[in-house]
Amino acid sequence: MEETISLKEIMSVLKKRWQLIVGCVVGAILLSAIATFFFMTPTYQYSSEFIVNQERNNNQQQAGYDINEIRSSVELINTYNVIIKSPAILEEVNNELDLNLSADQLANKINVSNAEQSQVVTVAATDESAETAANLANATVKTFEAKIPDLMNVDNVNILSEAEAGINPSPVSPNAPLNLAIAAVVGLMLGVGVAFLLEYLDTTVKNTDDLEEEFGMAVLGSISTISPGESSKQERTNTNTRSVASRQRRENVGS
Repeated sequence: MEETISLKEIMSVLKKRWQLIVGCVVGAILLSAIATFFFMTPTYQYSSEFIVNQERNNNQQQAGYDINEIRSSVELINTYNVIIKSPAILEEVNNELDLNLSADQLANKINVSNAEQSQVVTVAATDESAETAANLANATVKTFEAKIPDLMNVDNVNILSEAEAGINPSPVSPNAPLNLAIAAVVGLMLGVGVAFLLEYLDTTVKNTDDLEEEFGMAVLGSISTISPGESSKQERTNTNTRSVASRQRRENVGS
């Protein structure tokens, strides 16, 4: 026969094991806080932007923008995204900033992206130093702008914005509020899971309902447990009752 559990039983287990559940949540939050603030190294990210335009002669400028030109510029961006992270660009950036890193290591610190059908490209650099991240983003874009005419025989890159490290930079990682929230949820799930596991493994008989469920037999009677305090109170009550009864008998005999 399949076993079912009611909402009342679920609430009973949660109420019974609430200290365990709270302990798991608090423990998970503490572990996450310790890992976040003492063991994870903060990283910073800054970005620089440039726009890709086709060269235009005077007649084209008077005619306005051509949709084909824009489409061509967007298609070029896919090629530019690869060139930006190539050794031809990054090795020169490494020498300029004196970072002593390989091209592959620098490529892992750089992310190149652009919105769909947009001619604006964003170069984001991430590093443990806010100043280095900003300098890396700016140097990569400037080096790319300077070398693209030689690499592809075009001159259609213009810088829109440069990265600037503020006075009090905020790290992008680790995200303390997010880490603590995730830890709280994980702790809650762990606590509830352990609570129901302990309840499932607990096979002791606690009441007459457990007997009926286990053996399928009706309970005819039960013996209550009397604490020492209740036993002494009961003995005093019985003694007083016997004293009153004895006095009444003496009075009846005397009369």
